[in-house]
Amino acid sequence: MCGFAGVFSINTNGNELEKLAKKMASSCFHRGPDGLGCWSDPSVGFAFAHQRLAILDLSVAGNQPMISNSGRYVIAFNGEIYNHKLIRKNINKLGFNISWKGNSDTETLLNAIQVYGFEKALDLITGMFAFALWDRKNKKLYLTRDRFGEKPLYFGFSGEASNRSFLFGSDIACLKAWDGFNNSINNKALSQLFAFGVISAPDSIFNNIFQLLPGHYLSIALPILSEEFESHEWWSINETMESGLRNQFDNEDEVILELELLLKKSINQQTISDVPLGAFLSGGIDSSLICALLQSQSTKPIKTFTIGFEESNFNEAPFAGKVARHLGTDHSETILTASDAQKLIPNLSSIYSEPFADSSQLPTYLLCKETRESGLKVALSGDGGDEIFGGYNRYFWSNRIWDKFALLPFPLRKLIGKLILKFPIEFIDKFENNVNINQLGHKAHKLATRFKYVSSEKDLYLSLISEWEDSSNLLNVDLNNSNYLPLSLKYEFSQHISNDLISRMMAYDTLNYLPNDILTKVDRASMAVSLETRAPFLDHSIFELAWRIPLSMKIKKNNNQYLGKHVLRKILYKYVPQKLIDRPKTGFGMPIGQWLRGPLKEWAEDYLSPSLIERQGYLKPELITKLWNEHISMKYDHSGKLWSVLMWQSWQFHQKIN
Repeated sequence: MCGFAGVFSINTNGNELEKLAKKMASSCFHRGPDGLGCWSDPSVGFAFAHQRLAILDLSVAGNQPMISNSGRYVIAFNGEIYNHKLIRKNINKLGFNISWKGNSDTETLLNAIQVYGFEKALDLITGMFAFALWDRKNKKLYLTRDRFGEKPLYFGFSGEASNRSFLFGSDIACLKAWDGFNNSINNKALSQLFAFGVISAPDSIFNNIFQLLPGHYLSIALPILSEEFESHEWWSINETMESGLRNQFDNEDEVILELELLLKKSINQQTISDVPLGAFLSGGIDSSLICALLQSQSTKPIKTFTIGFEESNFNEAPFAGKVARHLGTDHSETILTASDAQKLIPNLSSIYSEPFADSSQLPTYLLCKETRESGLKVALSGDGGDEIFGGYNRYFWSNRIWDKFALLPFPLRKLIGKLILKFPIEFIDKFENNVNINQLGHKAHKLATRFKYVSSEKDLYLSLISEWEDSSNLLNVDLNNSNYLPLSLKYEFSQHISNDLISRMMAYDTLNYLPNDILTKVDRASMAVSLETRAPFLDHSIFELAWRIPLSMKIKKNNNQYLGKHVLRKILYKYVPQKLIDRPKTGFGMPIGQWLRGPLKEWAEDYLSPSLIERQGYLKPELITKLWNEHISMKYDHSGKLWSVLMWQSWQFHQKIN
């Protein structure tokens, strides 16, 4: 796990080129504090530098940028190749006379490209990664990102016309460190931020700077004749899902047996490390299963970590503690308070160098920090389980909501929404036990606001994953009639993936919500403290199997309640008693609404000042003032909307963008 950055700048001399590449890479020092390396070809104005976080082969043989055995290729790599030992073994069997210098997965990948060719090597590897590969023979650069987008990769042009440079790196901060960086704010991306809380690939917060899409690579040959590039899809999530739907299982016992074997294999591969390793444990299905299988393969207690809250309706730490005691793990628990949040908030704009507004970024960062400070460098997580096996609440009740409310006249739907909003969240919360839904009041208010504009299945899905009905209403800038939706949602919400709403929601969540929210959140939080996180559910063989599992085996109705991740539960119950697991799904929720009315109120009011917002010119201050007044008076809970505004305002302040 590391960070890298590079540049094409034909007008910069060799010594200056290396100096600038090192400066760019150093801006993501936290991603790899164990060493800095650089390689350049001044004849073409190319250089890239690498910050190393040593996980496999801690010796100098693992340093980067690394040159292939033949001398043709040079690579800067971020991530892990979990099956690299098998690939290396197969290369040796083929009889290639490779003089291996060390035991790193980077060296294995580099020489696999030399032996098999670029695209064939990509098909062979299992892992999470982003890398830059320089072909010295053909003067060509390859930028590549893993199948699900676990590791980030930014690229684009910056500088004046006379010194236009092509930049790339693991973090947008690396690109900003280029001396001539002058890119303006991308208003379309800003609209995405307020709608969904994140900015989705291929967009970034800056014009002419892009994120490479998951499962894609970009090839750039010299001389660069255009600023428009076409990326190539080397692995297709869509094709994998469609193939699975054409080849469905019909035997649940067979599914459970094969899935458990694949999960054990994935976890076994992902525990390969030359440094201490542990796991996150929330007490939910995904993390509990990962920890249970990991502990079953260990001869001593594994280290597990969880985060809790003082507010009992958000605190799942006691559940994690019970699971940890049953499994016999070496468990650590940390409580996140409003005071902790206040200390963390000023650092968020450097941790997330693009504005990012999923409030669970706070506990995620603290969880990573506590894990790293315990002495570990690697932690396994349960990320991906919800999207792949049907875990989100919206999957359970979306069909029921749509079937009932689609029959009602639109004016009546709006009226019902208004009536629900008349009841305070705290009052609705009193009925949580009756319906077995945590944070019922907040969810009821969120749904009620959607009734006034939901008119189709697509509208329903978008409303469930967004905070704003139309975030363009908030902006005081011209969107040039562009569609603010992420790329994966621009396509018609058709039945080409499946003929049921839930499967389509799971597909779009995998394409958009997983890489741009969940994986971004965890990557930036963990890398800020130089911790590597690994997600066993995101082994592509598990994903391929999961889409062969019928929806009826993922979501089951039991005692008038819908339960997701049925097949995962069946495996987990072999290791953990059912009574410790079965409860309403909460998610990594945050008491932000309460904190904004209390300990975070003064901080929020500074950034929401109408005069400040008007001076900046991006947003409409009158709308924000209205939302703020309604929130602090407890008329409505606008915490989701306000948090996205606050994260943008804080980011502007710390980036000195006015």
